[in-house]
Amino acid sequence: MAALTPISRKPLSMVLPTVAIAGGFLGMFVGAGQDNVLLGIVIGAALMAGLAWLYINVLDNERVARWITILGLAAIGFFFAGITGLIVGLLAGWFFAFFIFWLYEGRYRQKLLPYMTAGQVLWHYTFRVICGAIFVFLITPILVVLPLSFNAQDFFTFTPEMLRLDPEGYSLKHYRDFFTNNEWQRSFKNSLIIAPIATIISVTLGTLAAIGLSQSHVPGRRAIMGILISPMIVPLIISATGMFFFYSDIGRFLEGSLGMNKNFVGYVKVVLAHAVLGIPFVIITVTATLVGFDQSLTRAAANMGAGPVRTFFKIQMPLILPGVISGGLFAFITSFDEVVVVLFVGSASQKTLPWQMFTGLREQISPTILAVATILVVISIALLTTVELLRRRSERLRGLSPA
Repeated sequence: MAALTPISRKPLSMVLPTVAIAGGFLGMFVGAGQDNVLLGIVIGAALMAGLAWLYINVLDNERVARWITILGLAAIGFFFAGITGLIVGLLAGWFFAFFIFWLYEGRYRQKLLPYMTAGQVLWHYTFRVICGAIFVFLITPILVVLPLSFNAQDFFTFTPEMLRLDPEGYSLKHYRDFFTNNEWQRSFKNSLIIAPIATIISVTLGTLAAIGLSQSHVPGRRAIMGILISPMIVPLIISATGMFFFYSDIGRFLEGSLGMNKNFVGYVKVVLAHAVLGIPFVIITVTATLVGFDQSLTRAAANMGAGPVRTFFKIQMPLILPGVISGGLFAFITSFDEVVVVLFVGSASQKTLPWQMFTGLREQISPTILAVATILVVISIALLTTVELLRRRSERLRGLSPA
């Protein structure tokens, strides 16, 4: 690979400490696996700084350095941790071979503005490292749960077979238990009944409230907005306690005065409680969509003789539909994953999937919980991806972003 001009190369006094810090960070994780974090940090920092000095002063060939680093770290990883260590070593070797020459040849400034100072460049990359660290911190629990759901043993920890990537250590037994166990299936069906109905109620009421609050002539609309979105601000345990007393009175009225079935009334109470939790999400997303809505379109429709209902369905709804669907998806996720309110308001007949998971953790440590958690994570990711696609479509429809 052709090297850049010597003028663009950076001094070792900057490259070596930076590479050493990155090597120490990697060594911290490796050392944690060997029960000696401090030794891992020291060895990682020294090894990477030494490789950087050797590649820059002696080898000065990125292609050869890349293969030496990849194969060397892969061999070390395989020796200490088998197949898993081999994979980690391959990835670490590729990164450090690139990182060393990326720093030394000054390639990190190629896509930045030429007049940026050293401090600004440092903050530019520090900010991205901080964001990446936060992302890793948030995503790590999910990354731990997913492989554990395929554990062939009834453990909540990684077995030696799993760490060696031995096929014997993995199984679909927990997923089979979820789809064949009557308790899990009954709670899953309850969630599939309650969440869609609660979502429909949330979308209907939340959309109407957002459209009304978007009108400038509505008195006290800020106070009304604060009250309507309070369920997502107030601690859930407080909301659940209030709902328990409120819906208990409603339940007694429906059963005693109207003679409704007790089980049906239980479903009604849980659906209404979940709808209350979902309405704020619909209001916020629809209100955000209405910010760029051109009110002259509704006035033009009224001048053409269209009534309020026809104007809403023919003019407003097509333009705010992405926001409505986004709010509905958030409301669905909230209802599908909620456990505190249903514990207060519902009964055993309305046991939902999160309630069953909570029971499994409290009464019996069932590894099936890991499989269910993985399924919920996949559903949530799919729904949130849909929300993001709808948000971009809404921006394009309102002319806020290029097509």
